[in-house]
Amino acid sequence: MISKKKKIIAIDELAVMVAKGFEGVDRKLEEASRNMARVENNLLYHIGSINRRLDDISFNKVKYEDHDALKKRVSILEKV
Repeated sequence: MISKKKKIIAIDELAVMVAKGFEGVDRKLEEASRNMARVENNLLYHIGSINRRLDDISFNKVKYEDHDALKKRVSILEKV
Protein backbone atom coordinates (compact mmCIF):
# COMPACT_ATOMS: atom_id res chain seq x y z
CA MET A 1 0.00 0.00 0.00
CA ILE A 2 1.26 3.46 -0.91
CA SER A 3 1.34 5.87 1.94
CA LYS A 4 0.37 9.42 1.23
CA LYS A 5 2.17 12.10 3.12
CA LYS A 6 0.12 15.16 3.81
CA LYS A 7 1.97 18.37 3.35
CA ILE A 8 1.04 20.96 5.90
CA ILE A 9 0.74 24.39 4.35
CA ALA A 10 1.27 27.43 6.50
CA ILE A 11 -1.26 30.25 6.41
CA ASP A 12 1.34 32.56 4.82
CA GLU A 13 2.00 30.10 1.98
CA LEU A 14 -1.72 29.68 1.41
CA ALA A 15 -2.18 33.46 1.29
CA VAL A 16 0.61 33.76 -1.31
CA MET A 17 -0.98 31.02 -3.44
CA VAL A 18 -4.40 32.71 -3.32
CA ALA A 19 -2.86 36.10 -4.19
CA LYS A 20 -1.11 34.60 -7.25
CA GLY A 21 -4.42 33.11 -8.36
CA PHE A 22 -6.15 36.46 -8.14
CA GLU A 23 -3.37 38.16 -10.15
CA GLY A 24 -4.26 35.95 -13.10
CA VAL A 25 -7.93 36.78 -12.72
CA ASP A 26 -7.15 40.51 -12.63
CA ARG A 27 -5.25 40.27 -15.91
CA LYS A 28 -8.06 38.34 -17.54
CA LEU A 29 -10.67 40.84 -16.35
CA GLU A 30 -8.61 43.77 -17.64
CA GLU A 31 -8.23 42.06 -21.01
CA ALA A 32 -11.98 41.34 -21.16
CA SER A 33 -12.70 44.97 -20.29
CA ARG A 34 -10.43 46.20 -23.10
CA ASN A 35 -12.09 43.81 -25.54
CA MET A 36 -15.55 45.01 -24.54
CA ALA A 37 -14.48 48.64 -25.04
CA ARG A 38 -13.13 47.74 -28.48
CA VAL A 39 -16.40 46.03 -29.41
CA GLU A 40 -18.42 48.99 -28.13
CA ASN A 41 -16.39 51.44 -30.24
CA ASN A 42 -16.78 49.22 -33.28
CA LEU A 43 -20.55 49.02 -32.80
CA LEU A 44 -20.84 52.78 -32.35
CA TYR A 45 -18.90 53.31 -35.60
CA HIS A 46 -21.16 50.94 -37.52
CA ILE A 47 -24.34 52.39 -36.03
CA GLY A 48 -23.20 55.85 -37.14
CA SER A 49 -22.56 54.48 -40.62
CA ILE A 50 -26.04 52.97 -40.75
CA ASN A 51 -27.57 56.26 -39.59
CA ARG A 52 -25.74 58.14 -42.36
CA ARG A 53 -26.99 55.67 -44.97
CA LEU A 54 -30.58 55.89 -43.71
CA ASP A 55 -30.40 59.69 -43.76
CA ASP A 56 -29.09 59.56 -47.33
CA ILE A 57 -31.89 57.21 -48.41
CA SER A 58 -34.59 59.34 -46.81
CA PHE A 59 -33.12 62.53 -48.32
CA ASN A 60 -32.87 61.10 -51.86
CA LYS A 61 -36.11 59.10 -51.79
CA VAL A 62 -38.76 60.06 -54.31
CA LYS A 63 -42.24 60.32 -52.88
CA TYR A 64 -44.84 57.98 -54.35
CA GLU A 65 -47.11 60.89 -55.26
CA ASP A 66 -44.32 62.59 -57.23
CA HIS A 67 -43.41 59.34 -58.95
CA ASP A 68 -47.05 58.62 -59.82
CA ALA A 69 -47.51 62.09 -61.34
CA LEU A 70 -44.36 61.71 -63.45
CA LYS A 71 -45.43 58.23 -64.53
CA LYS A 72 -48.74 59.60 -65.80
CA ARG A 73 -47.01 62.39 -67.73
CA VAL A 74 -44.55 59.98 -69.33
CA SER A 75 -47.31 57.56 -70.32
CA ILE A 76 -49.21 60.43 -71.98
CA LEU A 77 -46.08 61.50 -73.88
CA GLU A 78 -45.41 57.93 -75.00
CA LYS A 79 -48.92 57.66 -76.45
CA VAL A 80 -48.33 60.70 -78.66
